[in-house]
Amino acid sequence: MTAPASPTTADGPKEAPASGGGLDRGVLAVAMVVVLGAIMSILDVTVVNVAINDLAREFETPLSTIQWVATGYTLALATVIPITGWASARFGTKRLYMISIALFVVGSMLAGLAWSAESLIAFRVLQGLGGGMIMPAGMTILTQAAGPQRVGQVMSIVGVPMLLGPILGPIIGGYLVDDVSWRWIFFINLPIGVVALLLAARILQRDTPKPAERLDAIGLVLLSPGLASLIYGLAKGAELKDFLAADSLIYTAVGAVLTLGFVFRALSATNPLIDLRLLKRRSVLAASGTMVLFMAAFMGAMLLLPLYYQTVRGEGALESGLLLAPQGLGAMITMPVGGRLTDRIGPGRVVLVGMVVVVASVSGFASILEADASYWALSGVQFVMGLGLGMTMMPTMAAAIQTLAHEEVPRASTMLNIIQQVSASLGTALISVLLANRLASNLGGGAGGEIGSTQKIPPAVMEKIAGPMSDAFQHTYWYAAGLLLFAFLPALLLPRRKPETPAADAPMPMH
Repeated sequence: MTAPASPTTADGPKEAPASGGGLDRGVLAVAMVVVLGAIMSILDVTVVNVAINDLAREFETPLSTIQWVATGYTLALATVIPITGWASARFGTKRLYMISIALFVVGSMLAGLAWSAESLIAFRVLQGLGGGMIMPAGMTILTQAAGPQRVGQVMSIVGVPMLLGPILGPIIGGYLVDDVSWRWIFFINLPIGVVALLLAARILQRDTPKPAERLDAIGLVLLSPGLASLIYGLAKGAELKDFLAADSLIYTAVGAVLTLGFVFRALSATNPLIDLRLLKRRSVLAASGTMVLFMAAFMGAMLLLPLYYQTVRGEGALESGLLLAPQGLGAMITMPVGGRLTDRIGPGRVVLVGMVVVVASVSGFASILEADASYWALSGVQFVMGLGLGMTMMPTMAAAIQTLAHEEVPRASTMLNIIQQVSASLGTALISVLLANRLASNLGGGAGGEIGSTQKIPPAVMEKIAGPMSDAFQHTYWYAAGLLLFAFLPALLLPRRKPETPAADAPMPMH
């Protein structure tokens, strides 16, 4: 017999009964809407990255300029994410979600019609303003619809686009750029976005805005520019291979100071933009600490394998994307299992098992990533890593949300998305610098700075440098594995039993 849909009111879906059972049709319908929006925004990042070189040729623009097509989008995300929690309460999550998708679709259409590098960058910023709100707003809608006892299963659904994006993006982007037109890497979002809007209007329940909710303007002025400056400084430092260079350090320092100022503001304000006092709860603090270290290490490690395929093995973007598929397959197998286990026994045990598998896989790459490593062996390690990832990332996020009251979810969702964004930026910047420095050391001089240009190197020369290059990738994987080990410390504090009631998690004693 099919389970009935979740009861709803004019204020939106009621919290699901605390049964910890499977997801009913009502919640699955909401999940379909959220995943459509999320996969559109996440895929867009990796699809566009594949096309950067082609866009530079199309507009006859230096790579340093066209790179802003990617960087401008990321900075727009960082700027708009902090306001999502307040906007959800002020305007309602359904309305905000639909506005964010509409902004993203309009930005996509304009980007596809761009006539210059400058216009394309501007339209990508518009895309980012919409894309930054899609994920936190969607997570809020879905977690409130499912209730605390089924957050693990809900997070496993939300995690699908987050895992498939880095895998499918290069495949789709490579095909469109090579065989269709670069403009279609943006136009492809239009039909997906229109369908997501129609389904959102039909399926999502109307929620009640709270007009009395005041915007923490001071917090917004501190945090949005602070995050944008911090991420830009990290990206610039990675580009220069020197985080202490003046062009990088100034932005990083200003971003850090503004962000620190926001922390003091959030802890003292009556109605802060993001309620950092949620971190007084042990599960929220432990999940946030785990996420910072895990996301930094894992997203940094995710950078290495496609670069290895393209530089050491000479594969194209499309082939590299196909070779990354086993990881997504592994994650798709364990993600539903991890979600159910999280709801039944608590996230602590699930996350620890998943992290052991991920650390073992990253260490495996550090051991076998020779210049002539077997593709079958690499695919096998990727598949195992995916198995571990499916039991790690989203159960960690579920640990932070399971014990929250209904009205606390929007601000917590916003905070977790900021943590993800900053941690991923930090990890990719750090790992890229470590890789470039090791390549330069192994190859002598500045050769490491031209990652991705090896297809122009004569085969005889490439045969000589393939070994030192693969050694640099192996060496960098060991750094990623070491950073992952630190994530075990906060993960040990994650709850090891399912929550009984929302907000039941006691605050941590403050000394």
